Amino acid sequence: MFDPVIAPSGTLLGLLQRGRGDGTLHALTAPRPEALAALNHCVLHDPRHDWQVENRSLYYARLYLDLGGDLDAVEAHLFDPEDVLDTEECRTGLALAVLGHLASYGRRDALLLLRRYAATGSNWAWALDELALRDDDTGLRALAEPVLARFPADPEGDAALAAAVRDAFEPRPWRLWAEDPREAVATRVRAAQETGCFDRWQRQMRPTGPRPGWSVAAVLEWAQQGVERGAALHVPAARCLTAVAGPEDRPEILAAARDGAEGARCTALRYLADGNDPDALALIEAAVATGPTPVVEAAVDAFERMRSVAAVDRARGWARRPDPLGAAAGRMLACRGGTRDRDLVLGALREAVRGEGPDAATLWTLVDGTGRLGIVCAAPVLRHVYRETASSHLRGRAARALAATDPSFAAGFAVECLWDCEETTREVAARHAETGDNRVVDRLRRLAADPAEETEVQTAVRSRIGPEGPA
Repeated sequence: MFDPVIAPSGTLLGLLQRGRGDGTLHALTAPRPEALAALNHCVLHDPRHDWQVENRSLYYARLYLDLGGDLDAVEAHLFDPEDVLDTEECRTGLALAVLGHLASYGRRDALLLLRRYAATGSNWAWALDELALRDDDTGLRALAEPVLARFPADPEGDAALAAAVRDAFEPRPWRLWAEDPREAVATRVRAAQETGCFDRWQRQMRPTGPRPGWSVAAVLEWAQQGVERGAALHVPAARCLTAVAGPEDRPEILAAARDGAEGARCTALRYLADGNDPDALALIEAAVATGPTPVVEAAVDAFERMRSVAAVDRARGWARRPDPLGAAAGRMLACRGGTRDRDLVLGALREAVRGEGPDAATLWTLVDGTGRLGIVCAAPVLRHVYRETASSHLRGRAARALAATDPSFAAGFAVECLWDCEETTREVAARHAETGDNRVVDRLRRLAADPAEETEVQTAVRSRIGPEGPA
C-alpha cells in the first residue's frame, strides 16, 4: 500500500482525511454534494498512514448518517473488477467497517451490501466479521454455503478452510455453521474446527529458538544467524542471555558489545542496558558513533529503555546532540525528566517539528512529555502539531498535552474534539470542553445516548452531565 496523499489541513477533504472534529462540523455546513464527494473519497481511498490502529470507520459512518448519504459509491468500489486483482485488506477494509457501523445504526442497505460482499468479495472474511457482530442467525446461515464453496473439497481446500476457521476474528458464524441442520455444512465446519485445534497444539509442541542449557556464545550465534536470515532476534536473544549468563560471562558480552558481529553486538547492548551495567552507556555512545544503522538503532532503543538515574543524567548531556542519540535523550527526558528539563524537552520538540515535520515519529513521546511537564510555552507548537499531523493518534496526544498547557483549550480545540475520530480524544474533550457553547451541550447529550459510543467516553460525558444539566 502506498502512503496516502493528504490534502492541506485547511480544506474540507484534508480535515476529513485527518478525522478531525472540524471535518464533520465543516461538512455539515458545506454544500451537500461537496461534502459527500469528500466523504466518499476518504472511505474509498483510506487516508490513514497506519490503517490497522487509527480509527475512522465510526467517524465516517456518523457523517453518512448526518448527511443522509447513499452508498452507491461504496457499492461500486466493493464490487469493482479490481477487487479480484487487488485482494489486500487495506483496499476495502475501511469501507466494510463503515458499513458495519451503519448496519448497527439500522441502515438496511449497509447490511445487504455486507451480506453480498461476504458471499462474493475477495475480502470476505472482514465482511463476515462485521456481520458476526450485527446480523441475525438467519442472515448468517444463508452465507454458509457461498463461504464454504470458496474452499475446494480436497486436502488443500480443507487445510485452507481449517486456517480460516482457526484465524477468524469473530467465531460466531463458524460456531453457528457447526450446528447447521444441513449435514454437509455442519460436518465440514466441525472437521475444520478440529483440524485448527490440532494445528495449534502441534505448533505449541514444536517450539523454535533457544533451549535450556545454551551458552552465551550459542545465544549470540543464534542472534547472528537471525541477521543472516533477515530476522532481528536481538531482543529475544537478550532475554535469553538474562537466563544463561553469569558474572563470569561479562567479559565475553562486553567484547561483543564493543566490536561483535551485528546480531551479537545488538544483543549484548540490549542485555547490558537492561541490566544497567556500568559500562552500558559508554558502549551505547560508541555504537552510535561507529556502528552500522541496525546497531545504531538497537543502541538507541536500548538506551531509551534504561531507567537509572545515571541514564537520565547522561541524557541531559546528550540532549543537544544532532544525531539519533540526541533525539533519544530528548525523548528520555520527556518520559523521565523533571521540571529542570523543561527547556531541553521544549528544544527537542521544536527541533523535531522544524526538522522532520508534524508527523515525525519522535513527536509522540515528546508531545506526551510536554504535557506531563506542563510546559505552557509549548502550546503554540502543540497547536501546530494538532492542526497539521495526519496521524489521529498523535493529534489525540497533542490534545491531551494542550489540556495540560493551554488555558484556551477548553473553549477552543476541545469543542471540535467532541467530533474527533479517536475515542480517546473524544474522552479528553468530554472532560474539558466548555459547556457554555450550545454545540457542546447538544453533542454531549448525543454521545451519552449513542449505543455505538465507547464506554470511557460515555463515562466522561456523564461526569459532566448531572441530573440538573451540564456542569
